[in-house]
Formats: sequence, C-alpha cells, structure tokens
Amino acid sequence: MGALQLRDVCKQFGPTKVIHNVSFDVPDGSFTVFVGPSGCGKSTLLRMICGLETVSSGEVMIDGQVANDIPAARRGLAMVFQSYALYPHMSVQQNMAFGLENIGTPKAEIAARVGEAARMLRLEPYLSRKPTALSGGQRQRVAIGRAIVREPRIFLFDEPLSNLDAELRVDMRAELAALHRRLRTTMVYVTHDQVEAMTLADQIVVLRAGRVEQVGHPLELYNRPANRFVAGFIGSPRMNFLEATLAEVQNGLVVAALPGFGLVPTNRLASSLQPGAKLTLGIRPEHAALAEDGVVVGQVGLVEQLGGMSTIRLDQPDLTVQIAGQTGLSFGATVRVALPRHVLHVFDEAGLALPAAPAAPLAT
Repeated sequence: MGALQLRDVCKQFGPTKVIHNVSFDVPDGSFTVFVGPSGCGKSTLLRMICGLETVSSGEVMIDGQVANDIPAARRGLAMVFQSYALYPHMSVQQNMAFGLENIGTPKAEIAARVGEAARMLRLEPYLSRKPTALSGGQRQRVAIGRAIVREPRIFLFDEPLSNLDAELRVDMRAELAALHRRLRTTMVYVTHDQVEAMTLADQIVVLRAGRVEQVGHPLELYNRPANRFVAGFIGSPRMNFLEATLAEVQNGLVVAALPGFGLVPTNRLASSLQPGAKLTLGIRPEHAALAEDGVVVGQVGLVEQLGGMSTIRLDQPDLTVQIAGQTGLSFGATVRVALPRHVLHVFDEAGLALPAAPAAPLAT
C-alpha cells in the first residue's frame, strides 16, 4: 500500500508562508507529478512528505496514518535527488547496498535485492565501478536502484532528470514509465518541465506560489484548464492568449469582441458577465487554423520547419500556429487565422475559465 493524503498543509519559514493550505490525494499505485514554475513550492512539499521538512500546520497522511511526527527513516518512503547523492568512494553495488546494511538486512537478502534492481535497471555490467566512471544517466539509474532495494511504499523523485541532456532525458522518461509499470508502486515526481509531467503522470498537481491551481489527469488539464495559469503552463508550445471584451450574449454563449479584428463567437457560457466585461481568449497553436475567412490577420514573423510539423509565429498580434507537414510561408507573409469556437477557451477578468456549453444530445 502507498496512498498519500495531504490535508490543509502549510509551511512557514519564520513569518513567511510558502505553502498555503494544500490538500489533495495521491492514489495507491499512481504516478503523480508536481509541476509548476521555479519557486512555487514543489520541492518543499516533497520534503515535507518525506519528513525532511516539518509541517507548520495540516496533516500528511500515509495509508491513513498521520505522519507529521514520524521520522523520515520510518515513513517507508525512498527519495531520489536531483544531484544523485551517491557515495564517490563506493562501487555501484556498495552504493545500492549501503542503506540495507545500515538497518541490518541479512547479506543474502541484500545480494538478492541489489541483483534484482541491477537487472531491472540494466546496471549489472557496472556493479564494480565507482560513480566517477559512470555517465549521468547511469548515475541516475544507480540512485533509483538504491531507492528500489529499500522496497518503499512510495518513491519520491525531486527533479531527477534536470542534470541530463535533452536526448538522455527522453530515454530516462521512458525508463521511469516502464519502471512504474513493472513495480506498480506509488511514485511522486517533482519537475518544472511540463513535457515530463504530461508524458509520465497519471495525475498532475499544478502549483503556483505555494498554492494548488488544479489537480487532474494530464489530458483533463490540457482540455479543461481551470484558469489561465494552468492553460498557459500545460501544453507546448504554450497556449495563445488574446485580450478581448464581451460584445454580446447569444443563447447564453459569449460572443467576444477582439479589438482590431471583429466578433468571435464561442461555445462558452456567459454566466453572469455583462457586455463590456474584460475577457481573454485562449487557443492552442495546434488548434488555430490558417483559413481565408479567418478573423485574425497578421504577418509572419518566424517559421520553424521541423519536417513533419511547422510552427508559424505571427507579429501583431503575437500568435503561434502549428500545422502538420511543411509550409511555403516565409517572413513577412500576410495570413488569416481562424479561431474555431469548439476549441476556444475563454477566461474572465480574474483568469478563471468560463464553462463550456453542454454537448448536444445525439439523435436517436
């Protein structure tokens, strides 16, 4: 078992409050990722779960038991750090065995656990090497192996791939996903990289300034962001934002006025908004469409040709369009961009997402 619950957790350093009443559940066996910009409290939250930081108020519960006063060594957790934290004078085998030796685990059991972890992580040829003789990816696998041999209830990862180059990060993401499928153990993972979050997580917790902005499945956050911050943070390239006002309400739906371009119908419910209210229209680059009847007119500022995909960045307004395949467009070309209503997001002046209209029932 490895279920985790946080209930109104707060953290203060002196008079400064850095974690504000955080509450969410991490289901047993899930892969949950904390994501957010630098300084949002991700690592502090992870360290409170682990027991390396005290909880100022609220409760950290592991399998239903309040763990606030349980020492880190007795919580049944294993943490993998960004810096690997390997002992340089020990071999790979000794690094992986060290924690078990400290708690008096029988030698035969240590050998079996280390051997199994080494096989799982493809470290068997390197067991006699020192960390200085390993690549960055191999060192990270040793750090993960050291956690695996402890057979924890929950794995905690604090930005474990941030020191690796781009290609190796992709490979290690695949290895971590495969490891989670094999072990079926709860994993909590901290990163500022939303691509890692989208590709690894069953559940994402989006944090900003010590507060939870939204919790959900990656595609739930992508398709139904709760606010402008989540919409802009999840997805790459990031969502386009265009400032607008509420022109009118038709059948309960927002019709936005986009300054300099005209009216933009949406499928978002107007709620209690009045004409003239400030709005932000949001559309993902892959949902914006080049079209002769597009409402937005702009000039191409940059074209990024990736072979199978092209990214077109406009100037005035600042708008990015991503299309499949290649394009003959070049700098300075004038294009029109359509904003399809069924993929258009609308945020009120406070940054909250307006709800979408219910889908029409299928004909019977």
